[in-house]
Amino acid sequence: MVDLGVVEGPGRDFVMPPVVEEHTRAWLALAEPERTVAVPRPSSTVMILREPRDGSSGVEVFVLRRASSMPFAPGMVAFPGGGVDPRDADPDVPWAGPSPRRWADRLGTDESVARELVGAAAREVFEECGVLLAGPAPDRVVADLTHESWEEERQSVLAREQGFGELLTRRGLLLRSDLLSLRAHWTTPVCEPRRYDTRFFAARLPEGQRAAHLTTEAERVAWARPGAVLEAQREGRELLLPPTQVMLEHLTRVEDLDGWLAAAPAVTRVQPWPVERDGALWMRCPAEVGPAQEAGV
Repeated sequence: MVDLGVVEGPGRDFVMPPVVEEHTRAWLALAEPERTVAVPRPSSTVMILREPRDGSSGVEVFVLRRASSMPFAPGMVAFPGGGVDPRDADPDVPWAGPSPRRWADRLGTDESVARELVGAAAREVFEECGVLLAGPAPDRVVADLTHESWEEERQSVLAREQGFGELLTRRGLLLRSDLLSLRAHWTTPVCEPRRYDTRFFAARLPEGQRAAHLTTEAERVAWARPGAVLEAQREGRELLLPPTQVMLEHLTRVEDLDGWLAAAPAVTRVQPWPVERDGALWMRCPAEVGPAQEAGV
């Protein structure tokens, strides 16, 4: 029997985007022995945050709308991130902040996997939006990435011509793991043909840096108020997967960004499962998934 990840008790239902509903119905229509379940790929996603430029309260988050040609979550709003690369676990990556051992305790993994997930988070934001969570000392961060050599470095990492750790070592930089805050852990439902086991991190945009539209995986990017993105979803102008929706809901409650990032909320793995209600398919999660689960807000 296929385990749908169902948790006993009431659940919270999320809208299922049309493209997800299409292949979910096809999967559910198969006889159970014929339903294949993809192994989820470890991945890291990062919410890059800043205070609003107009001086108002709350935060802005860097979001991208995934290209319609993408095989996973096409046309949906997401945060920068992606699957881990074997070189993300390189023990020679220069490191500052909480050690891989401490991150392993926080992530509930072994040390190698923790190094891999944190390394992937830092690498992905550099590749996709040019944000570098690294500095020449444990209390410093690179503030100026405008020189053309940085774009050459980014392209080299993206093309796998050099590892992210090799770049840091050659530049005399340290990965600043203390700039990352773990916020959630979600696994793609078993009915999806492509599945990810994703840790959601958050980080403040380093002073002096800027996030840019640098990835071909997105058709547009923007700094956005979390509430504005949620309103666009309600009005049918944007599509969100459940974890993106929940993370945005959390962000609408942030008043003190540094305090929020410093908090360490309890993180448990969430895996939605498909349910049919009133003729429509929904993605269901445990009932407690949502802003009320957040700590330190």
